[in-house]
Amino acid sequence: MKKLSLLILSVFIAFSAVDTAKAQQETKIGYVNPQAVLAKMPEMRAIQQRLQNFTERKQEELTQKQQEYQLAVQEFEQKVGVISEEASQREQERLMGLQEELQIAQQQAQQEIQQRRQELLGPMFNQIGTAIDAVAEQMGLTYVLNTTTSNGDQIILYASQEYQNRYDITDAVMQELGVFE
Repeated sequence: MKKLSLLILSVFIAFSAVDTAKAQQETKIGYVNPQAVLAKMPEMRAIQQRLQNFTERKQEELTQKQQEYQLAVQEFEQKVGVISEEASQREQERLMGLQEELQIAQQQAQQEIQQRRQELLGPMFNQIGTAIDAVAEQMGLTYVLNTTTSNGDQIILYASQEYQNRYDITDAVMQELGVFE
């Protein structure tokens, strides 16, 4: 009985090893740098200009609010010695309210800029995603990894030259999109 159990266990281990080896052979991992693809897309220049214009408008609005706040502070400092304690207290509360409004405006501007960036770049990322899917399917890849974060930090720190030549699909994705260097 012990020999039969050992034989069954050996057969099971052998089949498991074959299945594992087969699964490893079938797994193909490619990688792509979407930021590089995005930078090469012809629409990117126009989008960058639109984002820059939008950001400049928001910055001008914030600068105006900042100047208004600074002017109010200067006016308060000039009259602080000649107004009553009660009026001084009210003016300080008003200045604190203006400062809070300025901080809220800064946060809102950052959110609006980020939202505008997503609105403009979203369709391009969808195009890139579709091209990645098509290239991955053509090459029979199981997974495709992003080589960098949105900040440009590298995720894949090393790939042999042979692996890079074979599985870096960045150029193929650009070709799929009709973007050429």
